[in-house]
Amino acid sequence: MRFTTEQEAITYIFSTRDRMPNPPRGFDEDVRDPSPTRRMLMQAGLNLEGREYVIITGSKGKGSTAAITAKLLQHLGHTVGLLTSPHLIHWYERIRVNGRMISQADFLRILSAIAPVIDREADQLTESQYLSPQGILLLVALRYFDEQGVNAAVLEVGRGGRYDDVAMVPNKLALFTPIIMEHAQYLGDTLERIAWHKSGIIKMGGYAYSVPQSAEVLEVLQREADAQDAEFYWLSTLDMPHYLGPTDDGLRFKLGRYGECELSLLGRYQLANAALAIQGVGNMHARLKGMPHASPEYVEAIRSGLADVRWPGRVHKLQDYPQVIVDGAVNVLSARSFLQSVKERWTHPIVTVLGVPTDRDYPAVYETYAQHSDALIITNSTINPRITFPDEDLALNTARAYHHDVRYAETLPAALEMAHAKAGTEGTILMAVAQPLVGEAMQLWNIDMTQI
Repeated sequence: MRFTTEQEAITYIFSTRDRMPNPPRGFDEDVRDPSPTRRMLMQAGLNLEGREYVIITGSKGKGSTAAITAKLLQHLGHTVGLLTSPHLIHWYERIRVNGRMISQADFLRILSAIAPVIDREADQLTESQYLSPQGILLLVALRYFDEQGVNAAVLEVGRGGRYDDVAMVPNKLALFTPIIMEHAQYLGDTLERIAWHKSGIIKMGGYAYSVPQSAEVLEVLQREADAQDAEFYWLSTLDMPHYLGPTDDGLRFKLGRYGECELSLLGRYQLANAALAIQGVGNMHARLKGMPHASPEYVEAIRSGLADVRWPGRVHKLQDYPQVIVDGAVNVLSARSFLQSVKERWTHPIVTVLGVPTDRDYPAVYETYAQHSDALIITNSTINPRITFPDEDLALNTARAYHHDVRYAETLPAALEMAHAKAGTEGTILMAVAQPLVGEAMQLWNIDMTQI
C-alpha cells in the first residue's frame, strides 16, 4: 500500500498545489478548471451512473442541509453516501456512509489504489495548473460509495458550484440554501454573479429546489433552470415550518402532512434547511425503490429522521451548568441567527467567547454579540495558518468600543477558563468561533465524530 499515514496522504493530496510558488488567485471562472477531475472520474473505473446524486450549494446552511438530507434518505431505507467540507477534527469526517465516517484504513487503501490515475493526470499539468484537493477527495468518496453499495449520494460543494469539482457528477437534483454576498474575490462582487456561480449545479433535464431567496437570486436560478430545461421550485415563506418551541436537544415545529415534528438541532435557521431537505428527499426518493411517497410509513420515516439528525459543532450545546454552546457564527448574519437560536435557552451572566478572523467584519461581529453579553472574551487560533485573527491590542481596542468588560486570551482553553470564572454554574457561555476553534472545542469535550 502506497500510503500508510494520514500525513502522507494529505501531503500527496495537496502536492500539486503546494509545489506552486504562487497558486493562481482570482475569480473562479479564471483560475479554477474542473476538467482534470472530470477526466480522473472517467478513468478511475467508478460506477458514476449507479446511484442518485443531490448536490447542495448556497452561502450558509449547506452542510446542515446535507446532513439532514442524508439522514432522511437513510430512514427511508437507502444506503446513503455523504461528502461535506470542511471537517472539524478529522479529514475522514468529510466522507460518510449512513452517517459513519470512512476509516483511516479504507481512506489510505482507496487513495493508494487510485493514485496511478491521479499521477497520470498530474504528469499532464502545466506550471500554472494543479489538481484540486477536493477533486481527489471526491474520487476517494465515490470509490468508497461503490464499495459500500451506496444508492443515494448527498454532496456539498465548496464555495461556488459552476466550477466546483463536485459538480462533475451526474446529479439530477440541485438544492439551494440562502445565497448572500460572500467570497466576492472568487465569485464576483454582485449578488447576481454569485448566484450565477451557484446555479451551475443545475443539470440538463434535472430538478432544483430553493429556500426563499431575494428576487435577483431567484431570477438567476430560474434563468439557469430554463437554459437546462430543468424544473425549478422555490419554497415560499408559507412552505416554511411553523416553529412551536424548544426541546431539551432541539426544536419542535409543525409542517403540513408531517404534523408536529421534532428536529434534533438547536439552530432556528435549521427549520428552513429541514424544509428544503424534505422537498429534495421527496424528489430523489421518487426515482428510487422504496415505500410509497403517500404512505403513512413515508411520513413516519421523515419524522423519525428529523429527530435523529446529528451535526456536531453547529449551535451545539456541549454541557450544562454552565451552559456552553458553540457555533461557527463569525459574520453578522450568522451571529444574529445564533443569538436568536439560543435566546430562549440562555441564562445570565452571558459570557461570549469570540474567535473571529481578520477577513470577516470582526468589528460588526463584536458589536452584535456585545449587545447581548455580560462580558466578551476574545481569542484566536494558530491551527490553520491560512486563517488569521486580530492581535490582542487590535481586538481589545475594537471590542471595547462596544462593551466595557472585554478580555483577551491567547488560547481557547485559557478563554474558557476565564469564561467559566465569570459565568459560574448558572450562566451561559456562548462560543462564536471560526472553524478551527470549533474543532478544538469538539476535542476539548471529547465529542465523537465517528457517527452522525
